[in-house]
Amino acid sequence: MQLEDDNGNLIAFEADPASPADDQRATEAGLIVVREVLQLRRSLPLQRVSSCECRPFRPGADDAEFLRINNLAFEWHPDQSGWSQQHLAKRMQEPWFDPLGFLILEENEAMVAFCWTKVHPATTKEPALGEIYVIGVDPVAHGRGLGTEIVIAGLEHLSGLGITTGMLHVESDNTAALHMYDRLGFTVHSSHRWWALPGSPVPSTTTPGVPT
Repeated sequence: MQLEDDNGNLIAFEADPASPADDQRATEAGLIVVREVLQLRRSLPLQRVSSCECRPFRPGADDAEFLRINNLAFEWHPDQSGWSQQHLAKRMQEPWFDPLGFLILEENEAMVAFCWTKVHPATTKEPALGEIYVIGVDPVAHGRGLGTEIVIAGLEHLSGLGITTGMLHVESDNTAALHMYDRLGFTVHSSHRWWALPGSPVPSTTTPGVPT
């Protein structure tokens, strides 16, 4: 996607995957990076076992608690914040949705964390990919390493399906998450960047014209 002003001057564009040529084009137009999402990958299986004993998501029964934790955990996020029942229902209608790959961690019969996985079938250019689609931990349970353990649980699930490459997306300025994924052996595979004029708002992938 790209935007131009009435005079045909470039004022915003995005590239996925981004390249040095895209950076040069942006610089020449006086644009700056306003958002960058990294795709990380690692081989599977992971040589660690999760301490989490998870169960599958129960559509209908778990919706409200998932939305509560998701919206608390991602209050700051341009795409994942403010989810409603409609947002969740739309994802559950996708052909890739599998409740068995939507892992829920409970303590005292209350949800405290989740790891939602997604499988991308193999193509002529890519092997089958197992994605950590989104993870969330109730803020009251922060500081206990549950994020790491629930990611490991998700990777174990994907590996159990025979998938040998795990992947995920993360904001480039999410330092805490990047440290966690680095410890788990993930490395940068590609970058999705948005450029715009200085002072422009952070774009969302749900903005009209931007692919989700």
